[in-house]
Formats: sequence, C-alpha cells, structure tokens
Amino acid sequence: MATMKDIAKLAGVSTSTVSHVINKTRFVSEDISARVNAAAKELNYAPSALARSLKMNRTKTIGMLVTTSTNPFFGEVVKGVERSCYHQGYSLILCNTEGDTERMRASIDTLLQKRVDGLMLMCTTMEGEPLTEFERYPDIPVVVMDWGPTVNSSDKILDNSYQGGYMATKHLIDLGHTEVGCITGPLHQHQAQNRFSAFKQALADHKIPLNDQWVIESNFECEGGFSAMTQLIEAKTMPSALFICNDMMAMGAINAATEHGIGVPNDLSIVGYDDIRIAQFMSPALTTIHQPKYRLGKAAVEALLAKLQGLNNTPQVIQLEPTLMARKSTKAKR
Repeated sequence: MATMKDIAKLAGVSTSTVSHVINKTRFVSEDISARVNAAAKELNYAPSALARSLKMNRTKTIGMLVTTSTNPFFGEVVKGVERSCYHQGYSLILCNTEGDTERMRASIDTLLQKRVDGLMLMCTTMEGEPLTEFERYPDIPVVVMDWGPTVNSSDKILDNSYQGGYMATKHLIDLGHTEVGCITGPLHQHQAQNRFSAFKQALADHKIPLNDQWVIESNFECEGGFSAMTQLIEAKTMPSALFICNDMMAMGAINAATEHGIGVPNDLSIVGYDDIRIAQFMSPALTTIHQPKYRLGKAAVEALLAKLQGLNNTPQVIQLEPTLMARKSTKAKR
C-alpha cells in the first residue's frame, strides 16, 4: 500500500507538502498540488481512515442497535438512518440484538470500544429499562428512537402514538361504526399503551361503550394478529370494525378472517398502524396510520450530529406526527 513518502518521492516534494495537499491544511501552489495528486492517483493511494480518526478524534462512524424483528417497520427506519449517514459523510455500524438483553449490552460495549462518534438505540426489548453503560462514556452522544431504553442524557425521537391511535379510531367512528374493537400490542410497551389509551378516549368522546370482549392484547407480529382474530371469531359476538395496533398484526388478522369467511371490509372494517410499504399492496389495501419512518431515521441522525457539533447540549424530545392513509380495508357502516 502506497504511503505519503512514496508520493513525495514520485512527485519530487517533501512528505509534509504531500500531507498539506491531501489534508488541505495549508495553501500549496496549483502546479505542486497537481503533481502530488497525479502521483497519488498513479500509486492508487488511499488515506488511512484510522490515522485520520486518531488525529481528528473522530471516526466518522455511528453505531446503531436495533431489535431483530419480522416487522419491516424497523428495516424502513434503518434505511432512513443509513441514507442520512451517507449524505452526511458518515458510516453506519448496525448491530442486531436478537431480543437478547445481554447481547445488546455486549454490542454497546463493542461499539464504544471501537470509538464510534455516537449511538442510536431502537431496542424494543429494553424499552424503558435504564442503561448504566454510558456512565463510562459521558462524551458519547446517544439518541433513543421511538422504542428504546432509558438514557437520561439522550435525545428521543418519537412517533405521536396517542394521536395516531385516536385518528385510527375516529376514522372508524366517522364511518358510522359503533361496535369497535381493538387488538393491542404488548401493553407493557409505551407505544402499545398510548395507542390503546387513545382508542378508549376516542370511544368515550363519542359516547360509544367499550366492550372488553372485543379487546385482545397481542404481540405486534403476524402470528399474534392471526391468533387474536381467531379468538374474536370464536367469541359470541363480533364488532363491525377493528383498530389493530400495527400492520403486521393486521395482516395476520385479515388472513384469519378470510379463512373463516369474514370479508374485509364488507363484514369487518380494519385500520392498522405503521404504513409499512407492503400495506398498500395487500388485498384489500390496508387503511392504516402512516409513521414517517424515513424522517424518523433522518431526524435521529441530525440530532446526533447536532450534539457532535456542539449545537445542542440539552436533551430534547422530537415528536413526529402521524397521518391517516385511507384505503380499501374500511368502509361506511350500512
């Protein structure tokens, strides 16, 4: 591998001149700069990222921890993070926690030892749980995204799940449905709590009674939606509409309904949550609450870089607002 000394020898200049040209640390005449750059190109010289990071005390690398899940929501957020890192000249190191707390803690230690400039956390299995690892690295900025552990010094990027849940339920009510049920996510997670609380509030605001038999807690996965819908179907009565608290469960629920001869939306209107990309290609196309997943990732990167640049030293909460995507899985009550 070529070095600056090799370039200096070929260009007929000093090693310090080569350094100034490549690192743009001092003015060098156009003629000499051209000779140095031509020599560097001829020798296929590549600057050492390690040497540069040691000199600048920056690695231009960001670490991200995310819970492995079948839910495409997480992949779509990661896409926003990776693209934003690329545009800002940063590399991304992605670690999957596999839902294992110890693996997550080990990954954090590994990333910090590799001297990443900052960390983003999106780990459902650690939601709300405090992390003490960062006490040893007080200068490393941290951003917690939507689902994540508690890091007191971190910025938090959140979806307004309460507003989204209310919006979903009100859409069904506006269509004339008064028999409305809900398949929730795990209610120990704050996003599931917020969506379910909004569901109950929307019913109360419109003087519609809550039927506990039509409320089933599930797990945010397709299998959970399928199981919850089967449980509803086996009960004595069925609602005319359901708010299902994420699109993955909605997919499983629609599959179960179809197997039992229940048509969506003719027999049962369904609203999901997340607006994952495949939601619009389902049959029927899923009415759902759109989370700005790309903007969620972009906002996390921007918040992290702002901390690195000293533009914001106070922990902040950035909340992104959801929107309703009305498609074919809901219809007016006859």
